[in-house]
Amino acid sequence: MAAELSDHHRRLAEQKREAITSAATELFLERGYDGTSLARIAEGAGVSKSTLFKQFPTKAALFEAIVTESWQRGAGEAVMRPAPGDLRSGLSAIGHRYADLVGRPGMTALFRIVIAELPRFPELGRIQFQLGKLPYFAAVQQYLESEHEAGTADAPDAESAANQFLGMIANYVLWPRMLLPEWNPAPADTSYAVEEAVETMLARYSLSAAHPRHPQADPGDDLALDLVVSAAESEDHR
Repeated sequence: MAAELSDHHRRLAEQKREAITSAATELFLERGYDGTSLARIAEGAGVSKSTLFKQFPTKAALFEAIVTESWQRGAGEAVMRPAPGDLRSGLSAIGHRYADLVGRPGMTALFRIVIAELPRFPELGRIQFQLGKLPYFAAVQQYLESEHEAGTADAPDAESAANQFLGMIANYVLWPRMLLPEWNPAPADTSYAVEEAVETMLARYSLSAAHPRHPQADPGDDLALDLVVSAAESEDHR
């Protein structure tokens, strides 16, 4: 019985938390970050001010929660960092997950809030980057590093590779939506954009048994080769 009550209370707390973050996102977008009070958010969420303050003592803490939950929603370890060994499969899983994430209306609203309020509240940009984009980006970078170490990808600069991959997807799914409210590509079009990004990454970074990674050249080998060439040229001139 106690366990059932505990589960019930936990579900109720989660429902209230979701109502608060949803109401806050709508009000931030409608009235601006500065123009939205916690009391107004509590009213919009249908909860008491004491309930809101218990979970979010400050507006900054509430915004941090919105950012963190927006970027982590559905981001299981298996999706964020697939096991290395199949670069196509891993990139496809990550790419479709990322397209779903940045294509949600809530993510678009979050970016619009940050961009609109950035001149007055630069800390919102830092929160969005440090708690949202950066951890996600780092997970993709670590996955590409693991593929490089496994010998299935030639990606010594995994940071640059991750930036290229996510950028190709965001340039189709997210950024047009920031300027064109009617931008809403069909799922098939989004899937095609992701798979084309995967193909581009494979063309640049994929390794196979037929195309192994070339070992790093030893500077001593170059010196030895130069000496051999010089000796041969000397013989030719005798």
